[in-house]
Formats: sequence, structure tokens, C-alpha cells
Amino acid sequence: MVDVSVLLRPARWGLRVRSAVLSTAVLAVVFALGALAGLWLMYQSLLESVDSTASGRASELAGQLAHRAPAQADEGLFARDRTIVAVQVINAEGAVVRASSEAEMSKPLITPVPDSSPGVEVPELDDVRAATRTVSGPDGVFTVLVAVSNEEAEETVRNVGLVVAVLAPLVLLASATATYALVGRSLTSVEAIRRQVAAIDAGRLGDRVPVPQTTDEIAQLAVTMNAMLDRIQESDAARRRFIADASHELRSPLATVIAALELSRDHPGMLDAEMINATALPEAERIKQLVEDMLTLAGADENGMRLATIDVDLDDLAANTVATLRHDHPGLAVEARLHPARVVGDPSALHRVIRNLTDNAAAHARTGISVTVESGSGTARVIVDDDGPGIPVAERERVLERFVRLEDDRARTSGGTGLGLAIVAEIVRAHQGSITIEDSPQGGARLAVELPAAPVDRPGSSNE
Repeated sequence: MVDVSVLLRPARWGLRVRSAVLSTAVLAVVFALGALAGLWLMYQSLLESVDSTASGRASELAGQLAHRAPAQADEGLFARDRTIVAVQVINAEGAVVRASSEAEMSKPLITPVPDSSPGVEVPELDDVRAATRTVSGPDGVFTVLVAVSNEEAEETVRNVGLVVAVLAPLVLLASATATYALVGRSLTSVEAIRRQVAAIDAGRLGDRVPVPQTTDEIAQLAVTMNAMLDRIQESDAARRRFIADASHELRSPLATVIAALELSRDHPGMLDAEMINATALPEAERIKQLVEDMLTLAGADENGMRLATIDVDLDDLAANTVATLRHDHPGLAVEARLHPARVVGDPSALHRVIRNLTDNAAAHARTGISVTVESGSGTARVIVDDDGPGIPVAERERVLERFVRLEDDRARTSGGTGLGLAIVAEIVRAHQGSITIEDSPQGGARLAVELPAAPVDRPGSSNE
């Protein structure tokens, strides 16, 4: 059994019903106020017309009394019709000296008689108003009183009010129906969008919601939903690529480490220190570095880069990196041009940027690389050049993506993990900076990172 009390709660109504009821209620209030104001203005206008008729007859009769006695005034000015119900001429003592009929001769219709009035109510008669004019003539001072009926005015207002009362429910019903239908039509599009979104799962991220052939808010909602689905699909595709590439990267070093462990298990004497140092440990270090890089990027995707904000001297960070680079790559000529450059940021993250740039250059350089730190015009720049094969123009944006390498092979000595430059791009972006790739004067690639400089530069310089 349906609980009627529940149905009477507006919170339980659907959007179509609430919209129809609300719009009808607002229209009813406006309609009622408008009808009352219109009827009142109409009644006042009709009263002014009635008073104007009375004033016109009184003024005409007063004009004659200014030159003749009441008994000599035209008989037609005392005639009664559907509107004028009585005409009286009253002398200065308050006595009626002439009237439109014998019945009006006994006493004035209004006591005391106002000297001149455009229209007043007659107390003893219903629906009757009177206009008066005072005039001085040959026989003395007289007041002309003309009484008129306003019953027609009231009847007209009543008829119009009746018509409004009959039409109002029809108008309100039509408004409620139109609102209910219009909202229902809009909700049909919303329901289609809802059904489509509900049907989209991980296996159907390519589906899109229908966009109505309109330019209203529903169409904008559909466009926004499709844009959101585009971002979700792109994010899912990137996640899948990330997982696939990470799995591929981890498979090779894990296989090497497992093979070494199996060899040690089956042939304990064959896994000597040389094999451990040359094979097992480097592969384990590679796994460790890859996991750290993936955790860094995963954390940046989920929460953004969490950075410290202190003054950092890029030239000092670059000097430490250059020293390490010369130690690790004694066969490369490492040139350093380090000028004072201070930024506000995270020192460990910025040190990683410089290290990744130099490691990338060292992996591709033939004979040497150069590291430059400079500042000017509110920016600080770190530039790393190498004399390797360079990066084709068409690939310069792609190499900043994850697991992207231009080498055909994925060997440890040439390919790397493909995450170094992606991490650089994330860190630089978090510091409100930019990274560009150009041709190097040394013949290879030039990777330049530009960051906002700190408000106060550190004096002095360091050159190597």
C-alpha cells in the first residue's frame, strides 16, 4: 500500500514534478498579484470615467446658472439616463431649488453639500457618486450636484474578474504541463547520458555519451563528460603502457639474477666474486634504480611532486655532479662552465635533474660532454651538451615520455630504463620550469633546463 504521507513530501518528488509545481506556484502568485493590480487599475479608470461624466454635466449646468436663474436653465440638463441618476440645484441656505424629479426636491443628496468636488460617494445610496460645482449667478450663489451610478463599472470589474478566475486555472495547468514536458525532455538526454556512463567499464573506455543537437547546458554536460572520458582513456592507456614497459624492463634483470641464483644453487663453485660483481650486482642495482624511478613517477602521478622550497645554488649541485661524472667516466672529456645561479626549489630533486641529464649525455657521447650553468633575465639555466648521434627533431618531444628510448636494443649499456628524462620533465614542471632539446654545437644533442631564478642571486662565480 502506498504511503500518501510520503508522496506529499516535496523531497520525495521527482525533478519533473518539483519543477512543474514550483513554476506553477510562482506563476500563480504572479498571476494573482497581477490580476488584483489590473482589476484595481481598471476599477479606478472606470470610476474616473463616471466622475468625468458627472463633472461634465455639473460644469455645463453651472455655466448656465452663471447667467440665468435656475428655473430658466435648459430642461435637458436635468434629464436622467442610464448613468446620471439625479441632478440638484442647491442654494446658499442648503435648500434644493430645482431637481431632475420631485423626489429629489426634498433635501440634498449629500449633507453638508461640498462647494466643488470632482467625485464623492453618496452615503445614502449604493453604487452612486456625485460631482458638485459652485457658481455665483444673478439670483445668488448655487451649488450644482450631479449624481451618477457606478454600478456598470463594478459590473464590468466583476465580469473581468470572473473571466480571469476561469482562465487562471487553465493557464496554470498549461504552464505546469509545459514545464513537466520540457523538463522531461531535458531529463531524457540526461538519462541517456547516465545510462551510457553506467555501461562504460574498463573494457569500454572508448565509448562516448550521446551529445544532443542543441547548444544548451545538457549538450555542454555531454561534451564535458566525453572530455572526461577522453582523459580517463588516455590515463588508462598510459597506465597500461607503464605497466607493460615496467614489466618488460624488470624481466631481463630479474631473469639474470634468478639465473645467477640457480647457478649458485646447482653449481655452488661457479658463482664467484667476479660473476657477482660483473653480472648479479649490476642487475640488482638496475632493478633497484628502476623501482625507485617508477615509484617516483607513480607518486608524481598520484599526488604531484612534493618538493621542498629553499634557496638552491645550481652551480654547486652541478660541480658535485661533474666531479662524480669525471670519476665514473674517465674516458670522457667533461667540460664545465659554471656561473652562479640560484633558484628556489628542492635540492635533491634538482640534483637528480642534473645527474639524469649528465648520465644521459654520458651514455650517448663519443668523446666528451659539457655542462653549463648560467643565469640572466630572471631565469637560471642548466645546459648539457654531448658529441653523440643527437636526437632527431621528430623525436625530441617523445624522448621526454616514459620508457622511450631511441636505441633499437634494450641492453643495459646502451638503452637504460627510459625513465631518466621523464623524471627530469616531471621535476622541472613541478618547479615551474621548462626543458628544451636542440642540436649541440659539439655535434650531438643539447638539453637545456630553464628555471625561475631566486629573487636574490648569490654573488661570486665558480668556474672549472
